[in-house]
Amino acid sequence: MASGSGSKNDFRRKWDKDEYEQLAQKRLTEEREKKDGKPPPPVKREMLRHRDYKVDLESKLGKTIVITKTTPQAEMGGYYCNVCDCVVKDSINFLDHINGKKHQRNLGMSMRVERSSLDQVKKRFEVNKKKLEEKQKEYDFEERMKELREEEEKAKAYKKEKQKEKKRKAEEDLNFEEDDEMAAVMGFSGFGSSKKGH
Repeated sequence: MASGSGSKNDFRRKWDKDEYEQLAQKRLTEEREKKDGKPPPPVKREMLRHRDYKVDLESKLGKTIVITKTTPQAEMGGYYCNVCDCVVKDSINFLDHINGKKHQRNLGMSMRVERSSLDQVKKRFEVNKKKLEEKQKEYDFEERMKELREEEEKAKAYKKEKQKEKKRKAEEDLNFEEDDEMAAVMGFSGFGSSKKGH
């Protein structure tokens, strides 16, 4: 490749130009064979579709985790995305991430949405209408009566609690009046007031 021959004071490398010209020609021919005049085909990505799973945002809510240097990234604080292998610190940013371009590309989807035809929209309306009708049919008389009984029982329990509380207050007032009578017998007119009631 490089020859060290030359004068003693010349420290520059001498390159074999013929060898490098052959390597360049070889590289050019390989590139031409790869191209064949056509650009590489674009990656075919599927259209964006509805997520078929529920995003779990509340499983780690309110929990305390000890994090050390050896803790795996998936168990660190925050939300871990196993598709992109990254940790996001809060739920809002996690939702932005899983709805974002980078995450969708890693899933193999483009950000384009398939256009719905008129027939698809009509079918969707029919399905939603049927669901509403089924919900209205499911309104069961027995279940409603059970709910009403439970509400009545709760109201009764609440009233009983209120009555017990009133009795407790009445007993406390009675005890306080007895204390006033005892204070009068002992020669006190009352506790804490400087006004005379004569």
